[in-house]
Amino acid sequence: MPLNGKQRRHLRALGHHLEPLVQLGKSGLTESIQKAVDIALRDHELVKVRLGTECPDDRHQVAETLSTALFAELAQILGRTFLLYRRNSKKPVILMPGEEPPPPPKVAKPRPRRPTGLKARKRASGELIPATPTFADDAPPPRRAPRRGR
Repeated sequence: MPLNGKQRRHLRALGHHLEPLVQLGKSGLTESIQKAVDIALRDHELVKVRLGTECPDDRHQVAETLSTALFAELAQILGRTFLLYRRNSKKPVILMPGEEPPPPPKVAKPRPRRPTGLKARKRASGELIPATPTFADDAPPPRRAPRRGR
């Protein structure tokens, strides 16, 4: 799916601050470079690639070859660097202009807690039993220290 102008501009803005993840050297475009770019696209969706000064291949040819071989979109060619984008189908990270954000994940509601402590309880017949505090060995309840500093 080709990118339109707004999407391309959005990707260029996001890619401006990126460091190149893959660099081509004097051996040019090899199969290992393609695998490295493929892994980087899978992990990051947006990848900046730089051609070294000793790279024998043409920058436009390398960018087109990589984009078609890896099913990626070419967002920008600027000097000896270019920007590739491939959307992650399972967990997209980059939200394109005009797209709606995904719905938030559903969170299970906490189960209500049963009353404990001094609250009134019901017998099986439905009659209320008055709550009375119980302490070990009929000792008085422990005292709290007074709060300070408020």
